[in-house]
Amino acid sequence: MTEAHRVSVPHLVALDVDGTTINHAGELSPAVREAVHAVVAAGHHVIVATGRSIVATTTILDELGIETGYAVCSNGAVTIELDPLADNGFRIIEAVTFDPAPALNLLRHEWPGAVVAVEELGVGFKLSAPFPDGELQGELRVVEWEELVAEPVTRVTFRAPGGTAEDFLALTERIGLHGVNYAVGFSAWLDLNPEGVSKGSALEILRRRLEVDPRHTVAIGDQRNDIEMLHWAARGVAMGNAPDEVKAIADEVTLDVDEDGLVPVLRSLV
Repeated sequence: MTEAHRVSVPHLVALDVDGTTINHAGELSPAVREAVHAVVAAGHHVIVATGRSIVATTTILDELGIETGYAVCSNGAVTIELDPLADNGFRIIEAVTFDPAPALNLLRHEWPGAVVAVEELGVGFKLSAPFPDGELQGELRVVEWEELVAEPVTRVTFRAPGGTAEDFLALTERIGLHGVNYAVGFSAWLDLNPEGVSKGSALEILRRRLEVDPRHTVAIGDQRNDIEMLHWAARGVAMGNAPDEVKAIADEVTLDVDEDGLVPVLRSLV
């Protein structure tokens, strides 16, 4: 297949947010914004695929100027369709839930000092205790443990501000977690989702909905919660700032997020 033919066919382009589209200071560079606009203008389907909640995802979509299409939130548990005429500019088309109690009670026993956030869809989070400032968006409410584990949810975040990602990797290996899908973040941050649900699984549903050939899928990410998405894509790209285990499964590695590593990947599609 020639380069000219490859870029003329509409692709599904999945973009992680933190550490990929925006840097670790939460900044979106003009170069990345312009590259995203160019890919959209070329007729490709740009889909933000993130661990963020709906509230935190829509702020990035606003910054990118994306008003139509789809977005994958909560590591694949929630999919929204963007529509400027809908309430808040979107409608929820998929929300997969699970019972958080077994995993959370096990984690709480192993790491009593950690804090927990349970997602309230489209609203914010219920918390066991306050999180570090700026880490979560939306309405934040501290509630009793019994309320945290009382109902099925789309996502749970288990956070230990004094720990490390290596601590959490060791914890999950030691105790085992069943009935959930989980991903350890770049810090001591553990996301729990319904079993079998990932960014990749949600993107596959959208790929079929959009009738995009599997060969015309691109995904770019930087963390362990992007691994399934990078496996799913025909062209899986790891950021230069990604952990080695993420780079190892990618088809290619681009520059660091602070070097606008997303830009050359996107420019190759237009």
